[in-house]
Amino acid sequence: MSARGLSVRGLTTRLSTEDGEVRAVTDVSFDLSPGEIVGLVGESGSGKSLTALSLLGLLPRGGRITSGSVRLDGRELVGLDDAELRRVRGRQIAMIFQDPMTSLNPYLTVGEQVGEPARLHRGFGARDAHRLAVSLLEQVGVPEPERRARGFPHELSGGMRQRAMIAMALAGEPSVLLADEPTTALDVTIQAQVLALLASLCRERSLAVLLVTHDLGVVSMTTNRTLVMYAGRIVEGGPTGEVLRSPRHPYTRALLRSVPRVEQRGLRLEVIGGLSPRLTGEEPDGCSFRPRCGEARTTCATGQPPRVELPGREHRCVLAGGAPP
Repeated sequence: MSARGLSVRGLTTRLSTEDGEVRAVTDVSFDLSPGEIVGLVGESGSGKSLTALSLLGLLPRGGRITSGSVRLDGRELVGLDDAELRRVRGRQIAMIFQDPMTSLNPYLTVGEQVGEPARLHRGFGARDAHRLAVSLLEQVGVPEPERRARGFPHELSGGMRQRAMIAMALAGEPSVLLADEPTTALDVTIQAQVLALLASLCRERSLAVLLVTHDLGVVSMTTNRTLVMYAGRIVEGGPTGEVLRSPRHPYTRALLRSVPRVEQRGLRLEVIGGLSPRLTGEEPDGCSFRPRCGEARTTCATGQPPRVELPGREHRCVLAGGAPP
């Protein structure tokens, strides 16, 4: 890829807890180019959100990047001190968090919060920042933006709060946008509107967007490429249509079989048996998905499967694909 955008190589993140060290993110590599939306999908606890937080240097207490590289527009972020990272966050890379009600300050007006990145990173005064906030709220579809800018977060609906969070993320004019489950708490209609807004902003502003989600429907509607994560590793990746039509990893196939379909009305939903592996203690031999995989072979018990790169595709499975679901 060009120097513009995000390039992640071998990213490994560990968390120190009372139960021991957690293998939160392991050997994650991907590129994110201007004008594209890449989906990062997997079950809860698979490491998706911690991957995004690692990119920002916003890990929880006890978290640290132990190896790997994160290059943003050609600049290495791993190893930067807190002051340097604060100058990058909001200006070059921004994040939309999952729950806007807990992410927005209830004591500050919506306009103050939307305009804050422009004051911090672009040298705007209070009046210009307010004008920008009103303009951004209008651009993301908030009705009566002047009035809403002077109001407080609790006066907005869930969908409007999420739009305000998107406006805030855009205020610093970043080149990369991370969206962590941005539509989880919204009803289906509002969810579709927010996703369409993200897609249009990506095109119009040439943003590079990483969309973190557990919802394959969201991925299919919105993303150009999809990365599938399991137990802290990316186990499959490629153009979204190809990944969904002809998945190469058994975990991806199992996820797709668990999605409700209209033609299956009245039938029991398929589930992925077993539990996600513990990520503390010694890493077990073999593929992490092996205990839950209906396609496992003896060879799956020996060593972690290597990352196999194919034209436009990648996977970590010694079975080298298999039949689509």
